[in-house]
Amino acid sequence: MTIYTLPFIHENAARKMLAVIGGSLLLALSSYIEVPMFPVPITMQTFAVTLIGALYGARLGAATVAAWLVQGAMGLPVLAGGAAGLLHFAGPTAGYLIAFPLAAALVGWLVARGWNGQRALLAFAAMLLGNAVCLVVGAAWLSLMVGVSAAVTGGVLPFIIGGVLKSALGAACLGLLARK
Repeated sequence: MTIYTLPFIHENAARKMLAVIGGSLLLALSSYIEVPMFPVPITMQTFAVTLIGALYGARLGAATVAAWLVQGAMGLPVLAGGAAGLLHFAGPTAGYLIAFPLAAALVGWLVARGWNGQRALLAFAAMLLGNAVCLVVGAAWLSLMVGVSAAVTGGVLPFIIGGVLKSALGAACLGLLARK
């Protein structure tokens, strides 16, 4: 049996569409919370991606994140720091962007299997795994441009503490929602 934190969004197409719009807005807002770094900025995007996956489930979560990526590719200023355009899907951040729907799907899948707000450590682990997917896929792409060592140094290590903190925040949000 699949149990989502927000099961009502799966009831009909209109609610799903509203969920996608709301998730896209959350992701866009999270993109503007940024610490500029080179070659990849630190943002709150992974927090939003994993939370959307947890709340929406694997399919709708991944679809929502994919819709946000399409918005960015079409030129809407929804990517990190208000960036937009296809160029970002070929540059140093492309791997991270590609990983986002995968991370949302993984977290949604885990939450549906009990790694949810009722089990704080498992919820934290689900969020942490979602962040890890982003770092691994992102660094793999980045390594094609700058080499493995530089990709790990510039595209993984600076993000570990933030990933742990965002995972804890995401698990806390799930815990709060589970109490209601």
